[in-house]
Amino acid sequence: MNDIPLGALFGSLAFLLLLSGFFSGSETALMTLNRYRLRHLAAAGHPGARLAERLLAKPDRLIGLILLGNNFVNILASSLATIIALRLGGEGAIPIAAGLLTLVILIFSEVAPKTMAALHPERLAFPASWVYTPLLRLLFPLVWLVNLIANGLLRLMGIYPEDAGGNALSREELHTVVNEAGALIPKRHQKMLISVLDLEKVTVDDIMIPRNELDGVDLDDPLDRIVEQLEQTPYTRMLAYRGNIDHIAGFLHTRRVMQALLDGGELTRETLEGLIREPYFIPKGTPLNRQLLNFQAKRRRTALVVDEYGDMQGLVTMADLLEEIVGEFATDPADSIADVLPQDDGSFLVDGSANLRELVRTMHWELPTNGPKTLNGLIVEHLESLPETGTSLMIAGYPIEVVQTQDNAVKTARIKPQERRETEDWQGPSV
Repeated sequence: MNDIPLGALFGSLAFLLLLSGFFSGSETALMTLNRYRLRHLAAAGHPGARLAERLLAKPDRLIGLILLGNNFVNILASSLATIIALRLGGEGAIPIAAGLLTLVILIFSEVAPKTMAALHPERLAFPASWVYTPLLRLLFPLVWLVNLIANGLLRLMGIYPEDAGGNALSREELHTVVNEAGALIPKRHQKMLISVLDLEKVTVDDIMIPRNELDGVDLDDPLDRIVEQLEQTPYTRMLAYRGNIDHIAGFLHTRRVMQALLDGGELTRETLEGLIREPYFIPKGTPLNRQLLNFQAKRRRTALVVDEYGDMQGLVTMADLLEEIVGEFATDPADSIADVLPQDDGSFLVDGSANLRELVRTMHWELPTNGPKTLNGLIVEHLESLPETGTSLMIAGYPIEVVQTQDNAVKTARIKPQERRETEDWQGPSV
């Protein structure tokens, strides 16, 4: 070593420090890569991404290779620094050299490259993959031996590397990813994605048309009245029953009935009965994500919700379900709900049977939706009694006045969103 010029020793030391920085930075870059973006780039044919994906498929081998190279380089650099110190100042210069080398390695081979790698991982990770792929093949026996010993020690402590969890995101984590996407995903699309993720939180009970609001045709009525009712209805499908709504026969497609009239000129009961499609019943409490799949599997668009005793509770349609994802189809929120009438003073007259989730979704009122399904139910639950006309109350900061009661229920209420007060105990709507 005494025959090697100091310039060559300093040059070799600088090269080793560069290698140490490369190992440190590439380790951070590869480990902080966005795995989903990496998969996308690899599937798109990016060569560096493909190599990086293969290396990260066995992270223990990759870490073993990087640490093997990094430690070898750092130990060799320390030896060269000791030789340089001995030649320049003798044994007394060794502590000084050790301190200076530690500072240089910390700044130039650790902090700086790792910070750069954390900020721009792809810049370093993809080129480094071209180096590590052949290097891993070359040093595989040594890396395998190191991993064998290290993994053996981990197993003694009850840690099994092969049991490491995958990179799948939970629903809550996906929520965070979508919410923090910023300008990458338009706001409307973010809301739709969030709605899809929340479908399992919502059941058919929350969006169904309640039994008392259902309209249909009574097959026991005269044919001319049935035809007149079908001609005037705004719906494509009508509920058909015999006598009362407890005896459901099925659904009538109004267009098919009108087509039968045009083709035959006269509608008979036999023809009408033949056009009835059998009803599709679903249990109360079915999550919307499950019901969406059921609609697709059954090729149906309308279903009747029944409770555990088989009694019909309401009706749910595919359109109602899709509105939970894409929002209301009407452009004016007040026009999208027939139960809401805007007033000149900024308040709204709302029917007591109005669905709370629909009010929250269309009017953007932060009313609680994790309890009663209707405004009447919310008011009664809040007061714990049947209210009288003129009763005023505050729910979630919204002043509400009972305008009209009928049949032991709130018929009409006035909501004043412009006078809303923030409440400390209000946590927002659980939609």
